[in-house]
Amino acid sequence: MAGSRLITEKYANITDNSVIGVRAPYLRVGGNNQFAMMEEQGFLWDSTMTAPLGSPPLWPYTLYFRMPHKCHGNGQKCPSRSHAVWEIVMNELDRRDDPSFDEDLPGCAMVDSCSNLLSGEQFYNFLNHNFKRHYDFNRAPFGLYFHAVWLNNNPELKNAFLGWLDEIMENHKDVYLVTMTQVIQWMQSPTEVSAVKDFQDWKSVCIPEGQPHCTQQNACPLSTKELPGETLRLHTCMTCPNNYPWLDDPTGEGFF
Repeated sequence: MAGSRLITEKYANITDNSVIGVRAPYLRVGGNNQFAMMEEQGFLWDSTMTAPLGSPPLWPYTLYFRMPHKCHGNGQKCPSRSHAVWEIVMNELDRRDDPSFDEDLPGCAMVDSCSNLLSGEQFYNFLNHNFKRHYDFNRAPFGLYFHAVWLNNNPELKNAFLGWLDEIMENHKDVYLVTMTQVIQWMQSPTEVSAVKDFQDWKSVCIPEGQPHCTQQNACPLSTKELPGETLRLHTCMTCPNNYPWLDDPTGEGFF
């Protein structure tokens, strides 16, 4: 994880130390080893663990104490010791078309794993119902996790999502779109709705200014001893390294 962060920061030219969160591949929790690594490498939060569908949904919590839900999933390795790390838990979503009538179904943590979402109307109703589960109960942050390609390959669902988002922001002046880090910042310094517009940690906005760093990226043909015989392309605006950034050599300079 730390090596992946180094690669991203170096070759995407991210210089503000903003990469401070982790989600393990395939949502496979790495147990105490993962969280000890996060402490050592200065990661603030993880968002890998899933809380089973329930009411009310859970707020993020720290791992100083025992987590407030069971270790959900098959063969998961949740932490069993105390760690100075925040967990932005993935609350499972209710996938039922008609929650007041349909039989109980297991929830889904990733939106694109809710296989029954086939139409824009279904998706709109799904978003509304799950939003209300958070908004009308304990106001736990409402996380929507999906892969961008899922929306891009489904124009009807994408339009439904953007329309729903506009509607929510228009009708709920106390709802904000924030990053996971900003959620933690608010929890550490709770601020009333009337004053949240002046909440300093939410004032930072990415405003691109000036010319792009490069108008044409470098498509660097590189190799690594970890994958002998293969030529891999690294697309970056930065100078091409000597080797493809990989295990034991995240900078690609061959110094590890």
